[in-house]
Parts: sequence; structure tokens; C-alpha cells
Amino acid sequence: MIKLSKCRVFVDIELCKGCGICIAMCPRKALVMSSDIGPRGFHYPILNGECIGCHICEFYCPDFAIKSVCGD
Repeated sequence: MIKLSKCRVFVDIELCKGCGICIAMCPRKALVMSSDIGPRGFHYPILNGECIGCHICEFYCPDFAIKSVCGD
């Protein structure tokens, strides 16, 4: 049995424009849009599920504002 490491998602709210691409592309639907507004005036994604560390959110983010990190 394969044990998945715990993964976390970090969003740079200084860069995020709230486009939602990362939310749409997440295969686990682990991201949702926050009700908070960042300094640029946009809502930003937050982790609301189990990240498996596939990094798809990173690949599709046009502003390089999101990063997933895995480890115990």
C-alpha cells in the first residue's frame, strides 16, 4: 500500500488575481475560493480538502502564485 505524504498548498496573495484556474484544474477538488480578499483586491484559493501533491495547480497558474509542498 502506498502512503501519501501530507501536502500543503501555499498561495502568494500578492501575486494571485483570483482567476480560479487552479480550483478548476485540481483533480481532487481540494481548493476553494476564499471569502477573504487579498491586497490586490481579489479573492484567492485556499485548501479545503486533501492535496495529493500533483502540482497541477502550479502548472496552470498564469501568475506563478501557488505552490504545493509535500512531506511529513
